[in-house]
Amino acid sequence: MMGNKKINLQKINLPLLLFGIFILWFSLSFLIIPNITVLLETFTKDGSLSLRAFEKIRNSERALAAIRHSLLLAVVLTITVNIVGIFIVLVTEYFEVKFAGILRIAFMSTLVFGGMILNNGYLYLYGHKGIITRGLTKIIPGLDPKWFIGFPAVLFVMTFACTSNHMLFFRNAIKGIDFGTVEAAKNMGANQWQILRKVVLPTLKPTILTLLIMTFQTGLGAMSAPLMVGGEDFQTISPLILTFAKRPASRDIAALLSVLLGIAQIVLLFVITRNEKKGNFLSISKTKTHIQKQKIHNKVINGIVHVISYVLFFIYSLPVILVTLFSFMDTKAINASKLSIHSFTLDNYRRILTDASSYRPFINSVMYSAMAAAGAVILCVVVVRIVMKYNSVWTTMMEYVLYIPWLLPALLLAIGLILTYDRPRPWMFGRVLVGRPWIVPLAYFIVMIPSTIRYIKAAYFSFDRNLEDAARNLGAGGFRTMFKIIIPVLLPTALALFALNFNSYLADYDLSAFLYHPTHPTLGIVIRSNADPTANVNAQAINLVYSVILMGISTIVLYFVYGRGSDTFSRRDKRKQKKIKESKK
Repeated sequence: MMGNKKINLQKINLPLLLFGIFILWFSLSFLIIPNITVLLETFTKDGSLSLRAFEKIRNSERALAAIRHSLLLAVVLTITVNIVGIFIVLVTEYFEVKFAGILRIAFMSTLVFGGMILNNGYLYLYGHKGIITRGLTKIIPGLDPKWFIGFPAVLFVMTFACTSNHMLFFRNAIKGIDFGTVEAAKNMGANQWQILRKVVLPTLKPTILTLLIMTFQTGLGAMSAPLMVGGEDFQTISPLILTFAKRPASRDIAALLSVLLGIAQIVLLFVITRNEKKGNFLSISKTKTHIQKQKIHNKVINGIVHVISYVLFFIYSLPVILVTLFSFMDTKAINASKLSIHSFTLDNYRRILTDASSYRPFINSVMYSAMAAAGAVILCVVVVRIVMKYNSVWTTMMEYVLYIPWLLPALLLAIGLILTYDRPRPWMFGRVLVGRPWIVPLAYFIVMIPSTIRYIKAAYFSFDRNLEDAARNLGAGGFRTMFKIIIPVLLPTALALFALNFNSYLADYDLSAFLYHPTHPTLGIVIRSNADPTANVNAQAINLVYSVILMGISTIVLYFVYGRGSDTFSRRDKRKQKKIKESKK
């Protein structure tokens, strides 16, 4: 008996055991305990059940108005975003429209010009001191300079900001349609409208429903746009949570509002999952033919489609073009909203590079995003490796626990960190986390984990297991196989995920607003502060430069992830696999 026990102890994988202990500590500390703390803060008082938070919200007209505004925004956005999103994909990928390539570039600009910099760009154009507003007041003398504010302004900004998902997912779905079904419908005498309505769109129903739900979710948790252009009369839940979270006496209201958002998130994810399991709307043709662009035969409709397309091109491209051009203007030209070759200067960029107060937020954001993105990728590669190799109840539980940030809004996680770690905790070695600069990258890291696991797991499924068998036959151990075989194969996906995660949180405002240290502000915080109406012209110039630099970084990232740059890693991966297979032979 003792001998058997000794043998079992010798078989224990020490690195695996230590990693399991770390995951258990991490999950309890940052995924489970903070959320339990939020629930306790919301529903208990002095150790007993309390509904005081509900009473406070019911008696707070401001909170009730925010809930109504969020629901209104979410419902209307699902209509406007999907109308515009489906239209811009159809005119660039399905119908024959002149200059479709240029239109596509403009419509995809939200992939590099989004978040806080997009809101700042629209404010720079349409705000009370904006370029377009100044032009309109000259044409319409009685126009209120503060016309671009409230629900219409938020709806306008978010309608065009949120179509990026359509240019990624719906565009891919359109390109994957079997053109044979369209030809078959034509041969049966169906016109273009009937084909679009009864053949094309039903095939894309799962994608459209998912986009509807994603849009509703985005509108419900909207933060940046309501904060920037909503004004005092149109506040939504997320900015209000931020306001209440800063007041200790109102944190229970912030917690309850966060819980409500979390419940909505879980319901939406359930709907998405159920939608995915419903019928198959895809073509069953064994040999698919690629979609060919359709010419609109009705001249009137063709003209209307072209006019709408070019108007949308103007809406999408104008903020990007003007923000870029004015970033090279001096403060006098920026203040007067005048473009002139005589006002061209590089002083704005020079200030970013030489003034510590200007470049430090940029460095902070780059460091925070890079650390979080790198940490998420490294952790998830190891997690996926363990889950795929040791298929058991424990590994399945570990995977599901790490999906918790996917079920809850980021604001709820931020509130949980604040409520839990604003005092020393034994399992954190007596340290207070709130008020520390590194709590921001920690929050980024937590939120990045679920999607990173999913993508790496998908890449792992395409991994040729014969490579691992070949390495084992050649005498390679577990670690050697991991670093010499598996990681190189997963490297293209890992690098792409690092780039996307890094890019997504480079100008983050939502999490940073809750957790940032006043002496270590991030880009999102500074851009929001500089966009304040009371900010000086230098602050506006700095925001313009920030926007251009961020667009440049995002463009480079997209090039390596979706463009030709990604081919380099694919070629390296194929050469690596070929060498290993040759060694096996």
